[in-house]
Amino acid sequence: MKRIYFDNAATTAIDPAVVEAMLPYLTEKFGNPSSIYSYGRETRIAIESARKSVAKLVNAHPAEIFFTSGGTESNNTAIIASVRDLGCKHIITSPIEHHGVSHVIEYLDNQDLVKVSYVKLLPNGHVDIENLEDLLAASEEKTLVSLMHANNEIGNMLDLHEVGNLCKLYNAFFHSDTVQTLGHFPIDLRNTPVHFVTGASHKFHGPKGVGILYINENIRIKPFMHGGSQERNMRAGTENVYGIVGFSKALELSMADYENDSAYTGTLKYYMLEQLKKEIPNIGFNGDCLGRSLYTVLSVSFPKSEKTEMLLFNLDIQNICASGGSACTSGAEQGSHVIRAVNNNPNQITVRFSFCKHNTKDEVDEVVAKLKELL
Repeated sequence: MKRIYFDNAATTAIDPAVVEAMLPYLTEKFGNPSSIYSYGRETRIAIESARKSVAKLVNAHPAEIFFTSGGTESNNTAIIASVRDLGCKHIITSPIEHHGVSHVIEYLDNQDLVKVSYVKLLPNGHVDIENLEDLLAASEEKTLVSLMHANNEIGNMLDLHEVGNLCKLYNAFFHSDTVQTLGHFPIDLRNTPVHFVTGASHKFHGPKGVGILYINENIRIKPFMHGGSQERNMRAGTENVYGIVGFSKALELSMADYENDSAYTGTLKYYMLEQLKKEIPNIGFNGDCLGRSLYTVLSVSFPKSEKTEMLLFNLDIQNICASGGSACTSGAEQGSHVIRAVNNNPNQITVRFSFCKHNTKDEVDEVVAKLKELL
């Protein structure tokens, strides 16, 4: 029985060309990049050429790109450093951030290190920009605005330029979790008013356990982890060489065919939306799914019943992978904080379907038919 994988916002299948690029660094090129002999130098060169390649693809300077273990570490580093090193005493964020952002902000709040304000959301789940401006205008302390570029559960996208320009106007720092958009959209950091962005390669067919943190060259922060002088003194610890090589290759491949891949993947999302509307009564969609939204994510609300309560479990039995919200909370019983914030209807069960270039219309038809049968 073939498996249908519709949970690409959680992680994607690693591209064979990425595995091929990583393989030498898992086998004969095993030197420590901090060693001075040739074995070490060849892995050092691999890291620095990966950095140059990533910087070029996001239009940043190589000195602004730091390799990390993924989005969560990058987000933690940026947020904690903003408070500790940049003097931020106030954080403005939203109720629908990824836990890699919201939990570190709650931690800082509980330690009484910052005051936290939550920007209001519009009925379609977008950030209320007027309310954001009110919060910035009223803030008397140095402020960090931390708002994600695209929501991992409902797909809503933020206008980075609009928010970045507001932050500039009120002299605030701006951090954006771009984990769902890096590798899926062209990002031009030289021309985007943002201080920190983050990425993770497993969202665009690269390996897990490797990410980046972009730190704008005009700001100086201290390391999050102390020890050796790796990553230009910004992140101690022997580098994940094959992961870094894989990140760079995956980003290169994802941007090379971005236009075709995004157009194709988008057609799958809209096709599934139409088929579901046609075949299943009383369903709804969360967020601005036909507007400013990820082309990869479709969040569907089914009427609550005995059948829908077991929906994810039954889809799994049918070899269909989807999730209840984000993968990071899919085992947790408390439901999704994002869905609660945008659609607090206890009579609905939410399932997120997320697509990639490897999915097909036939798979969509199969999933819709199975849903019809299960419900």
